[in-house]
Amino acid sequence: MRFTTFLQDGRARLGLVDGDQVIDLNAAQPQVPADLRAALVAGVDLAAAAKAALASASPRTPLAGLQLAPLVPEPGKIICLGLNYFDHAKEGGREKPEYPWFFFRGATSLVAHGDAGILPKVSERFDYEAELALVIGRKVPRHVTQAEAPGNVFGYTCFNDMSVRDYQKRTPQWTIGKNFDGTGGFGPVLVTADELPPAATGLKIQGRLNGQVMQDANTTDMIWGVAETIALLSDVLTLQPGDVIVMGTPAGVGQARTPPVWMKAGDRFEVEIEGIGTLANPIRAED
Repeated sequence: MRFTTFLQDGRARLGLVDGDQVIDLNAAQPQVPADLRAALVAGVDLAAAAKAALASASPRTPLAGLQLAPLVPEPGKIICLGLNYFDHAKEGGREKPEYPWFFFRGATSLVAHGDAGILPKVSERFDYEAELALVIGRKVPRHVTQAEAPGNVFGYTCFNDMSVRDYQKRTPQWTIGKNFDGTGGFGPVLVTADELPPAATGLKIQGRLNGQVMQDANTTDMIWGVAETIALLSDVLTLQPGDVIVMGTPAGVGQARTPPVWMKAGDRFEVEIEGIGTLANPIRAED
């Protein structure tokens, strides 16, 4: 199954993707909340609801004509990994970290597929990062095993962890450079975990700036895969339905190039992940 989140009268609505069409899942199946996180928290059987909606005569709307929203507009937590590909750690002058470099993003940093990433007034060092993201489907037991961990993932999507590098480097913690408004591209569709390889391994991931390939890797190149990441996090905190984990970026980021390549107004960055789709965000200067 594939899901998306779109805007209707300014409000986010959970959509079921049917080819190039979208069904408003709440309208077709009223027991399903109109928000993905709310549906997951309520424990709704989204697979069953989706099958019923697909078999019905519910109205369809072309996906291309919808204004999308971030897939989970208000996640409980957005946990990101830094330096989670061997080649990216190396290009940053580091060996494999002994433990994942976790940091948090806030909901106000998120933007939908098709919406602009915002080049901030205070910096021109605006970088791209193509990443795999996952959405937790149910409460994860503390100290979950790696074997059990992937079973708690509802689905996977694309993420562009746009980074304001000079602010990122102002403090030992990366949070400030990763939380500018309008810098977290998220979408356009969420593919349920059953439609992808276990723990989303073996998927090609590519980042393109104005059509030029800048990042080209595979999710098998991650230092900490989905299973180990969830298991490590469960040693520390409770992962809840609708939480988001963003799995890090491969080599090829702008700051590591000679000379550096910074995104500027008028650019367009795309994240494509095999079996999931393509996230695209134009770049515009902050008003």
